Amino acid sequence: MTTPRPDFQEPRQVGRGESARLLLAPARIRESLSVATSPPLRNAAVAGMQVSAAVLMAVALAHFSPWAHLEGFPALGALAALFGRFAPAGRRMRIVAMAGAVLLVSVGLPTLVAHAGASTESMLLCLALLAGALTVAVTQWRIGGPGAVIFVFASSAALGPVDSWHTVVARLALTAAGAVVAWVVCHLTDGLRSETAPPVPAPGSVRPAGHWLVAAGRVAFCAGIASVLAHAAALPFPAWAAIGATAVLQGGHLHVTMHRAVQRMLGTVVGAGIAGLILANHPSFWFVLFAVVVLQFVTEVVIGFNYAFGLIFVTPMALLMTSLALPAAAAAMPMARVLDTALGALVGIAFALVFSTLDDRVHLARHHTGKHPG
Repeated sequence: MTTPRPDFQEPRQVGRGESARLLLAPARIRESLSVATSPPLRNAAVAGMQVSAAVLMAVALAHFSPWAHLEGFPALGALAALFGRFAPAGRRMRIVAMAGAVLLVSVGLPTLVAHAGASTESMLLCLALLAGALTVAVTQWRIGGPGAVIFVFASSAALGPVDSWHTVVARLALTAAGAVVAWVVCHLTDGLRSETAPPVPAPGSVRPAGHWLVAAGRVAFCAGIASVLAHAAALPFPAWAAIGATAVLQGGHLHVTMHRAVQRMLGTVVGAGIAGLILANHPSFWFVLFAVVVLQFVTEVVIGFNYAFGLIFVTPMALLMTSLALPAAAAAMPMARVLDTALGALVGIAFALVFSTLDDRVHLARHHTGKHPG
């Protein structure tokens, strides 16, 4: 904890203009680029291995089934293995099962809305409302990292048109199958984890339930605005803007929100370049699946050092997974991802500032003065 300078006085009134200046200060960029001391790499490596193995098995099994055209959905269910890596052994499997259930709901609700014939605008509204609700669910049910953004990503993958009840059932069944595979893999390999306690939340990051309900409303509103703006700009994947806004708003304080925005944009630009190089060579299914597995593992190992490092690898992984379902759109995906992410991050920062409380702005001023007393 940094000790402020002796003549430091607690700021009593901090306006949004002053907070905007502090958010744009070079110090925020330096903080965003700093490399943290990662939690024990053993648990990160085990989690990476677990989710990679689960995705590999779930997608490979779906590839040889009559539903090969829906092979992205078992991969979404397999992401349940990401959760609970620091939980005690007795609680880990409950968290993975809970995450699998939430992933099933995240896929199921947009699928049902799509089957009802909803317009694009209605689907984006559904995604925004889900983003807010999932933010509350992750917090109140103590599902933990990597947080609501994984579930919003799963929801965004289910926004495509649904032609029949057969497709509805197939999507749900494949997502559930992926979650079951994740649970089994974690159950069989969880002994490899160390018994490290979960990271202790920073002071002030644990807030009352009422705060999280307000935060959920902000996330839903912000995600909706970001996706509607992306849709109005004729970007091909407006749901990605909602994901970007949701990810940025997961920060507990204004300076953390700014860090995540900068890190997400930098990591996405580099990651999209990697994805563009891969997709330009028209890779085979098995190459794409192998690349997704490797990228997922590396993501889990490096993301603890800096969020941007994780985005460098998670971005091509997400684009390659999407290309399995939409091969015709693969060429346009990297640039669309960059534009949507930048839009979502900018909207997220703007909304975080507009809806900030005086306490939020005072905390930012205290952080800035304490970190940089000169």
